[in-house]
Amino acid sequence: MLRVALAQLNQTVGDLDGNVERLRRALKEADQAGAQLVAAPELAVTGYPPEDLVFKPSFVAANRAALEEVAGATGDAVAVIGFVDRSGDTLYNAAAVCRQGRVLAIYHKHLLPNYGVFDERRYFRPGRGHTLLDTPAGVIGVSICEDAWEPDGPVVAQGDAGAQVVININASPFHKGKADERIDMLAERARRAGAAIVYVNMVGGQDELVFDGASLVLGPGGELVARLPSFEEQVAVVDVPVGSPGGRRHPSVRHLRVDLPEARGPAPVPPHADIPEPAAEIYGALVTGLRDYVIKNGFHEVVVGLSGGIDSSLTATVAADALGPDAVLGVLMPSPFSTEHSLSDARRLAAELGIRNALIRIDGIYEAYLDALRGAFGPHPEGVAEENIQARIRGNLLMAVSNRWGHLLVATGNKSEMACGYATLYGDMAGGYALLKDVFKTEVYALARWRNAQTPAIPDNVLTKAPSAELRPDQKDEDSLPPYPLLDGILERYIERDLDIDAIVGDGYDRDTVRRVIELVDRAEYKRRQAPPGPKVTTKAFGRDRRLPITNAWRGGPGGRGLVESPDQG
Repeated sequence: MLRVALAQLNQTVGDLDGNVERLRRALKEADQAGAQLVAAPELAVTGYPPEDLVFKPSFVAANRAALEEVAGATGDAVAVIGFVDRSGDTLYNAAAVCRQGRVLAIYHKHLLPNYGVFDERRYFRPGRGHTLLDTPAGVIGVSICEDAWEPDGPVVAQGDAGAQVVININASPFHKGKADERIDMLAERARRAGAAIVYVNMVGGQDELVFDGASLVLGPGGELVARLPSFEEQVAVVDVPVGSPGGRRHPSVRHLRVDLPEARGPAPVPPHADIPEPAAEIYGALVTGLRDYVIKNGFHEVVVGLSGGIDSSLTATVAADALGPDAVLGVLMPSPFSTEHSLSDARRLAAELGIRNALIRIDGIYEAYLDALRGAFGPHPEGVAEENIQARIRGNLLMAVSNRWGHLLVATGNKSEMACGYATLYGDMAGGYALLKDVFKTEVYALARWRNAQTPAIPDNVLTKAPSAELRPDQKDEDSLPPYPLLDGILERYIERDLDIDAIVGDGYDRDTVRRVIELVDRAEYKRRQAPPGPKVTTKAFGRDRRLPITNAWRGGPGGRGLVESPDQG
């Protein structure tokens, strides 16, 4: 057995002093628990992803000095710490093996992901070779994140070379369904390598990314030995079963003799946290993403526009859960077309959550806009332009409140609306963080029902009434969009799975409806480029994951290869 402390930490990009302090605390906690080895996440010194900060020589130098400070705090237990290494002009995503105040060895990540949210080849060069630690408890390999995902990659190579335990440090972002995927993948790698795998993941929010932690230990037969909780910072000590000795010597593998302290104290009880149900998992990601975006960027409170609809209700609820009700201000801004039930639903929500609220009527402001624009608009019938004025008035007012009090404005639009452009630039798209940007409308309802099952917060009427922007009399979202279950099915296929028109129609959808939805999605790219960041919870989030040209005449497959009419610029 090898007694390992898994340091599932919430690091902040660029906060070297804070990151070092969290690492030092983890080392101390591991020592007190009698651990023989401590593993911290990928790039734990710098935070992940540091992006173009690594192009600044002063940042890389400071990160190396911070690593030396962490190494200086190590005792007899071995510590594996992620940092940025430099050799000449070349940068590496690296793991340092530290003990008794010194850096003993450095491993450079071999496989650099360059898909989805990852852009590591922009910054780093791939490493070569391996260092195995020959210890009294067994032979230990060290690897980094993507090195475990390749079926015959570095983790398996280390097992073939004799590693009995492989430490794999990670900054693996969350998306729904990933927890099961990780366990299945790591179990297969462990069986193939004939080695236990200690998978240590970062936790917390960093801009659009949310790291769920959920660190794992799998035995050499692929059996699950331990699982840490999702979205919680924790240092957990686990007795790791080692694989059978063996393997073959290879010239690219360096063996380093390293002593270990004796494991002290009684055998720890390995944590076996359950994988949360889907709604709970996504809700946890939203809470984590918002909380860390607010705190790490120096805010203390948020402001949310409360319309009495499902999106603003869920946004305010997540905000109250993430930051506490005292840190949330809801602003009600009824127009001439707002219904009385919308006002009462918003007020009831604020009362249930215990958040502060303010009322600003926009009737007079709206009339003043129309009066001012009469000459420019001419005698045309009122339409989308007049509707969008209301949304922009609200955006202006919310930004004014944000500026006055220093609150972060949280936008409330969901992924279905963002996909189709059913949102107003500089109106309901205004804000510093778009909480539901990667959550489809049908999922918004599922999350609201799940949250209400914990403790009631969102009024039943919000869940049952037809969704409406309330920008004209008796308006319903379905006046402009297909019903959301139908719409989200098409969007999931087109955005998440990149299916073309024929493939989506082959799944049972009406061709004209599919073509119309695809045109809405493609035309709205210019809006999405101007939207605030928001937490990634799907496999294909707008922004980092999905990067398409704004000027783009391609429309979803054969028969869609031509210029189209200009989009509505709302």
